[in-house]
Amino acid sequence: MTVRSIKELIESWPAERIIEAFDAVTEERVLVAIGNEQRDVYDLVALLSPKAWPHLERIAMRSQAGTRRYFGRTIGQYAPIYLSNLCAADCIYCGFAAQSGNTERRKTLSMDELEVECKALTSQGLQSLLIVTGEAPKKVDVHRIAEAVRVARRHFPSVSVEIYALDDAGYEVLVEAGVEGVTLYMETYHRPTYQQVHLLGEKTVYDYRLDALTRAGRAGVRRLNLGALLGLYDWRAEVVWAALHAKALQKTCWQSAVSLSFPRLRHTPERFEIPSPVDDRSFVQLMLALRLFLPEVGFNLSTREPPALRDRLIPLGITMMSAGSSTRPGGYASTGEETLQQFALEDTRSPAEVAQAVRRAGYEPVWKDFDEAFHSS
Repeated sequence: MTVRSIKELIESWPAERIIEAFDAVTEERVLVAIGNEQRDVYDLVALLSPKAWPHLERIAMRSQAGTRRYFGRTIGQYAPIYLSNLCAADCIYCGFAAQSGNTERRKTLSMDELEVECKALTSQGLQSLLIVTGEAPKKVDVHRIAEAVRVARRHFPSVSVEIYALDDAGYEVLVEAGVEGVTLYMETYHRPTYQQVHLLGEKTVYDYRLDALTRAGRAGVRRLNLGALLGLYDWRAEVVWAALHAKALQKTCWQSAVSLSFPRLRHTPERFEIPSPVDDRSFVQLMLALRLFLPEVGFNLSTREPPALRDRLIPLGITMMSAGSSTRPGGYASTGEETLQQFALEDTRSPAEVAQAVRRAGYEPVWKDFDEAFHSS
């Protein structure tokens, strides 16, 4: 890869160039992309094109075979714990946003409350946890999050975080506390749209967020998970940019495992109308295309998606699924008091029910995919 930075790589494929590439796709080019073993960006564009629609079944077969080759017949399971729903940012698509108009209670869990939440999840068999916060670094700073990680590590062998972007020192603090993974969505790689939907807070700084996962990898984070929030901008362009980002991370953070998530906008605040909705066929197509382009990258699927669709996607490239999720602080051991949730769930099944669906698809649910000794290696 000749481009020096992720920023330069994204900028080398502006929206205009992507549109031109899509306009040039022919059915013959799609067939070449399906048959190739090593695929470039033009192959990815061909697989994402409407010209690929008649060949989705064949692409699905290649996707399934590739996933089994690198990941076997296993699906990992995890759940999020929302440490806090405080947020100083104003992302106009998000229920946590400072100016969203939501009046439900804002809350940050105490460490005792977090302990109760952890026990509620481990009682269901889960061993992989994702700690989530809003964008409120002054209210819930990195040391508070590190404390939460240490509490969670008493219960879970694998703890990741989905929080605001940090500098190198911040990620080093979390690694020292026991963080294994960092999830951070660029939301949209299209800079003009990014500025239109992020109105307040540190999150308004596009370049700082774009480089965050590189800083996390440099600090020693073992798993880096990225994605675009599908629906903010043209999904085909977002997928190309996210794929370029993943490729760059594989090269620059080679000691870390890179994975992709596919958060799709569904339920949004009243003030925001989804500008570029992604239908189910397009959603499936983008996953299949990415699997052929990024055969060694893990794919995560959240409870934003309905059960029937999640079950159908199990054989087609998914390697990790959330299960039994709550998107509000205190959502697992609540005493009845409801706090503000980030988004409404589509799949409300328990971890046991999701595991059963995985087995029905001919796969094995995995609660932990590594040995504890790796943490000290």
